[in-house]
Amino acid sequence: MSTPAILTPCIGVCSLRLDGLCDGCLRTTDEIARWSTMSEAERERVMELLLPAREGARG
Repeated sequence: MSTPAILTPCIGVCSLRLDGLCDGCLRTTDEIARWSTMSEAERERVMELLLPAREGARG
């Protein structure tokens, strides 16, 4: 039985900015490290609420 793939915002541009966010996916280092152990609800919250807000702030 295979495990379903975990949805991720990673786009393969892995470079941390001075503000501590990944330049590619805008996750924090903590979010990146915990991603595979987060609940689906936690990952959805990050992807639906936090990342769009960070993208908007990035300009």
